[in-house]
Amino acid sequence: MNLRIMTRIGMLSCVIAAVALDVALAGTGVVEPAAVDRGREALTSRSFLKPEWSLEIYENVAELWGGEAPDPDADPEAYALAFNRRYGLHPAPFPNDGLPMGLKRSTDPGTGRQGLQVDCLVCHGGSIGGQSFVGLGNSQLDMIGLYQDFFQADGRPIFFTGFTVNTVRGAVNAGQMAAVLISLRKPDLSRRLFPILHGSKFPETDVPAWWNLKYKDTSYYDGRTDARSVRSNMQFMLGEKNREQFEELEPAFADILAYLNSIDAPSYPFEIDANLAASGRAIFENQCAKCHGSYGDEPSYPNLIVELDRIGTDPARALAPSDLLVSHYNSTWFAEEYPVDEVMTGYQAPPLEGIWATAPYLHNGSVPTLEQVLDSSSRPDRFRRPPSTDFEHYDTDRVGWRVEILDPVSPEAANREKDRSIFDTGRYGLGNQGHTFGDALRPDERRAVIEYLKTL
Repeated sequence: MNLRIMTRIGMLSCVIAAVALDVALAGTGVVEPAAVDRGREALTSRSFLKPEWSLEIYENVAELWGGEAPDPDADPEAYALAFNRRYGLHPAPFPNDGLPMGLKRSTDPGTGRQGLQVDCLVCHGGSIGGQSFVGLGNSQLDMIGLYQDFFQADGRPIFFTGFTVNTVRGAVNAGQMAAVLISLRKPDLSRRLFPILHGSKFPETDVPAWWNLKYKDTSYYDGRTDARSVRSNMQFMLGEKNREQFEELEPAFADILAYLNSIDAPSYPFEIDANLAASGRAIFENQCAKCHGSYGDEPSYPNLIVELDRIGTDPARALAPSDLLVSHYNSTWFAEEYPVDEVMTGYQAPPLEGIWATAPYLHNGSVPTLEQVLDSSSRPDRFRRPPSTDFEHYDTDRVGWRVEILDPVSPEAANREKDRSIFDTGRYGLGNQGHTFGDALRPDERRAVIEYLKTL
């Protein structure tokens, strides 16, 4: 397996599937303005890896689409829209050489060769209602589709990892990428001749929102990593960087985390019933706040990790890291200051600011709306994710995405190589069970809680 190629996916994942990045001041609300500015500049303008493809790949890849693609020179806006829709990318809300979030110009410092690479925002840059946001998980991304097309258009072998990258748009598998990369290094980060066979099997997951990171003391969906760790978020460059290079980059990544810790959630853009929301707040504070926290003028967040048998959601992600993988990671430079907790508990109950914008729900994106989160009996087993994040596909009553339910689904429709918009809860790690705490609510109580969640 080509490690440079793996690193590109790792960097584009850049803490993809359950990343929870925080600065050393996590939970205090204290952010150094200069560090925030440096971090914003580094994340949106700086290239950390060598180019993977030629600059021409952005236009040349359309030759694989079949049919007539818009002319990128005569109608660049139409071409950009077609490109973004095909791969699930979004316009950059910052200067980016005309490229969408997630693609960036890069220069090889050794040869001077210029080209394109992916970066963290391919997964952590999303949109809703036609507006792009840094830090919103990308619920449209088809990562394996992008890589397969780019390598083929570049005249190179079809991309292959040896593990599932994604079976459905919006889901990614950064966990397994990180596990593979660290298995190829010794504790001092020198390269191993043969990988450690640690036996971990991570599933694909959806991407959490960065704007809730400021509240968290621990990171990743399982809450086993101290949020003050900068190094844990650099491991996706292991295919290219050595120990000295990691140490040189650590201050820049600390600044990036400071910036991420400053991001605020967008406000709900539609009308809210204030009286209904007030009723919902009372129910939420009584039944939900003990896990998810309180909001308003004096917010508080308990940083609670809920046991698997209590939360009941798909256990694959929590059970994925083997003891050998954790032990090996903790022996390396990445864990010198903040080792991973050796004990698995379950899943961290997340903060809920901006939850209206982060559908689909649960850690694996298996539930399209908040109403279905609060009523487990209404969750579909198979559905087609919407073709875009435009508000025409948004459900303001149930809060989340209107989806096409596929039950049963034809064998042809279930062919994930032809249509990765289909979400099938029968696939590994994508179960929609658990979190049944809202089932006991009356319909009017459920409606009130949903109205309150719009205000967060």
